[in-house]
Amino acid sequence: MAHQRHPSFPPTWPRFPPAILAVLAVSLALFYTASLLLPHSPSSNSTNHRRPPPPPCGGAATDLAAGRWARDPLRPARSLYDGTCSFHRNAWNCLRNGREGIESINSWAWYPDRCGGEAIPRIDPEAFLSFMRGRRIGFVGDSLNENFLVAFLCALRSADGGARKWKRKGAWRGGYFPKFDVTVAYHRAVLLAKYTWQPAEHSTNQDKKGVKGIYRVDVDAPAADWVNITKFYDVLMFNTGHWVKELTHHQFVRWGPDKFPTETPLVFYRGGEPIDPPLGIFDGLKVVLQSMISYIEKEVPKKTIKFWRTQSPRHFHGGDWDRNGSCLFSEPLRKNELDSWFDPRNKGVNKEAREVNSLVQQAVFGTDIKLLNLTHLSEFRADAHPAVWLGKKDAVAIWGQDCMHWCLPGLPDIWVDVLAAQILYNMEAG
Repeated sequence: MAHQRHPSFPPTWPRFPPAILAVLAVSLALFYTASLLLPHSPSSNSTNHRRPPPPPCGGAATDLAAGRWARDPLRPARSLYDGTCSFHRNAWNCLRNGREGIESINSWAWYPDRCGGEAIPRIDPEAFLSFMRGRRIGFVGDSLNENFLVAFLCALRSADGGARKWKRKGAWRGGYFPKFDVTVAYHRAVLLAKYTWQPAEHSTNQDKKGVKGIYRVDVDAPAADWVNITKFYDVLMFNTGHWVKELTHHQFVRWGPDKFPTETPLVFYRGGEPIDPPLGIFDGLKVVLQSMISYIEKEVPKKTIKFWRTQSPRHFHGGDWDRNGSCLFSEPLRKNELDSWFDPRNKGVNKEAREVNSLVQQAVFGTDIKLLNLTHLSEFRADAHPAVWLGKKDAVAIWGQDCMHWCLPGLPDIWVDVLAAQILYNMEAG
């Protein structure tokens, strides 16, 4: 008997009342909307909500504020340069100048609390320059930023034997690394703002007895040394504030940070006219900081990574630079000694670092300028200055001991390690 085929009918679906269908449609729409609002899982291909990785050791602000110094006997052997570096500045070349204890100075490493017992790692110059290929890094500020720059140049030079000096765009000092097409330079701008010397016959203070002239500081005008380089660099490192001591140090005039020097006062101008009533040193610095940071925010591109280095502490013991102050120490200070040296309430000769830092922190707050707070870890290092080993006959008799700048190689090499870590982290994080 032939097999009979049954007619094919479409499947019969259950019939739902219209009200139930409406509820189902609304529920599906709500579920879809909620799924869009929920955070993506780590396995999602979307990068819109991806969190940046934690910063490497030395790349976080807490790494500089919480830690300890301890000896690393192998560290001097791992130094990236010696006294023959072509970028050296004579007065800071402690190896060539025979600085006693230079090996001890370089045997200390900084161990941040966050890093699980590890020291901040040394910069890898080859890897750093490879990552920075085709880019430019600029330092703007006073001689402590130059001290920093020289350490940076000498470290990077170990990865490029063809490195050569570079002094364009008004740079005071710099280096070019042709193997990687990287430029690193320093623009000397002690106050950041424009300042000029005016002899007494041309100044508004000529009627004051004993005044030889004034330093005119135009708080609203950037110094010519850096006014035209705001769009040239991919990374910029600013500082100022050491002029509270440094400016008159180079003019053989003694003055305190809380008053004008008698013979050569600083006079602050705005809009081409002296500010009235006249500003004291720290009030003047506050206005300069506000004005210069406003200029940076306006003129430096957002994509440029901007740092502001805090104060480098001085270690004059027993008097200021021109009162036989000395820094002939063989080991870092202990933590319980720091406040006696640097707390402004103790009114010592080294107190201005923390005073200036408070103004800097207020000025950069709310901006995209990243604070590189190197002050705390540096306060310990009373042992690391050139002191009497200045490489020039009679230098100490004329200038006194140098307890403000740092030996190279030395503490600024730790600063370089920190800066390199933070540059790489910030660039990778976008």
